[in-house]
Amino acid sequence: MAVATTYPGTPSSEIGTNLEVLSKETGMYFEYSTNEKVALEVGAAAAASGLRAFVFFKHVGLNVASDPFVSLGYSGVRKGMVILTADDPSMHSSQNEQDSRIFARLANLPMLEPATPAEAKEMTLAGFEISEKLEVPVLLRTSTRVNHARGVVTLGEAKKVSLDGHFDKDPMRFVPVPAVARRSRAKQLERMKVAEHLSEESPLNFESGKGSVGVIASGVAYTYAKEFIEDASFLKLGFTYPLPERKLRRFISSFDKVAVFEELSPLVEEKVIQLAKEENCDLRVLGKLSGHLPMAFEYSPETALALKPELKVKEMGKPIDIEPIVLPNRPPVLCAGCPHRATFYAVKKALGNREAVFSTDIGCYTLGINPPMSSADFLLCMGSSVGAAGGFSESTKQKVIAYIGDSTLFHSGLPGIVNAVFNDHRYLLVVLDNGTTAMTGHQPHPGTGRTHVRPTLPLDIEPMLRGLGVKFVQTVDPYDLGSTTAAVREALDRDAFSVIVSKRACPLALMRKAKLERTAYVIDQAKCVRCKTCFTKFTCPALAFDGKDVTITPEMCIGCGCCAQVCPKKAIEVVK
Repeated sequence: MAVATTYPGTPSSEIGTNLEVLSKETGMYFEYSTNEKVALEVGAAAAASGLRAFVFFKHVGLNVASDPFVSLGYSGVRKGMVILTADDPSMHSSQNEQDSRIFARLANLPMLEPATPAEAKEMTLAGFEISEKLEVPVLLRTSTRVNHARGVVTLGEAKKVSLDGHFDKDPMRFVPVPAVARRSRAKQLERMKVAEHLSEESPLNFESGKGSVGVIASGVAYTYAKEFIEDASFLKLGFTYPLPERKLRRFISSFDKVAVFEELSPLVEEKVIQLAKEENCDLRVLGKLSGHLPMAFEYSPETALALKPELKVKEMGKPIDIEPIVLPNRPPVLCAGCPHRATFYAVKKALGNREAVFSTDIGCYTLGINPPMSSADFLLCMGSSVGAAGGFSESTKQKVIAYIGDSTLFHSGLPGIVNAVFNDHRYLLVVLDNGTTAMTGHQPHPGTGRTHVRPTLPLDIEPMLRGLGVKFVQTVDPYDLGSTTAAVREALDRDAFSVIVSKRACPLALMRKAKLERTAYVIDQAKCVRCKTCFTKFTCPALAFDGKDVTITPEMCIGCGCCAQVCPKKAIEVVK
């Protein structure tokens, strides 16, 4: 591939980390785009210009990119284009566990599903070949367990690539005014008939084993079924849209009982039930719809045990007989010295006893939901805090405070800000600017002043917002709790749209660059009155309480000095 684009999101983020290296070795163009829609548009232009393009993001990123994604099913591309979507069953790092396979059906685009790291690599290559045969993008649907697995993969030579593409104008294909779109729609349906033939003949759909019952499986669920179900014939589906109907008909005609293993929606199971009515009316289909397998959350090897009364399933290995260890419950917390904690504290202090609705967003700062900060009341998706805050401001008499990070602001927060200015909404927006995309691994964004390969002109948030028409914008240093609190109080007293930009670099990002300068702090136990204000109200994980004294753990403390400002007795001091 010659061009690759993304907006980082777990469980797809590590792909970008590797492509950063490969792009330097091969000359491939790779960019972190401002959001998934832009990433897909950049990739589509490259593929229309005769260059292979690879676009990837997590499953909810496909929501953001769905507008150009569906249109690409009409216009198609001239060179291979693979779009990887990383689904997250069980929502390990996501707000939902939607099934991206439905998007393949919606857009009428072919889809492949790998079960292992090796298959992910091979199916990416196969996806480019299929894309070039059909002249449309191919969706590659992975999942968390595939993306985070390790396995033996045979690699080819990293070859130098050319970026010398050329776009040949063809408005009757690439400009979908209604007359063009209607014609493209007919061609799209013709292409999918060809795709059905490719699916039937594809080696990515294959049979293995021999037994008295049938098992149809896709994605990582296949590996669990294959390992633990015995005396069964398997049909492994890798080219899952369009499904190979003829192959499915032949397979189910030989059995009285078939189990379907797939994560999330019962899409394959529904097709098998439909075909069984025509091909094998007495067939029992075991799966989600029969109640044998769970409808929600990811599968595991233990999932096969649910079919034990119906199928022959291996016994799981017996656990080692050891004394159980009860670990303390530790919810995720903001890191020691995180500037977001200081911002939350200052806002709560400025707010005082006034009631407020906190509209939050996607990022590390979503952890503001935890007490004592309790600064998250409403969240929908990336960038939603700004638009939702406008709705709350017009629907209630309560104070409304929205939080958004710098990367999320550039991703999808700016339209909501324009909307607030245009409609004269009345609320406070706090931009938590820590100078990186922290939650997904510190990737660059338009405000960082760098791409992954070179310095670039950073977009300064305050003048940008003033240019959008925001009248009150003030940048503060959250480590200065006094001035931050005063600025927030001033903004809250205004009955208008106001913005506070809380600007301080993420300590972890500074550590990675070896640019963090620490100042050591200690608690003078002679001055401390054990009020525990620092421990209970500021809750930095570098603070510890042993039942008698509050102390600072020097290995964790990054020396921000916020706890010293919080202490009412000035008992926290710089180590001399």
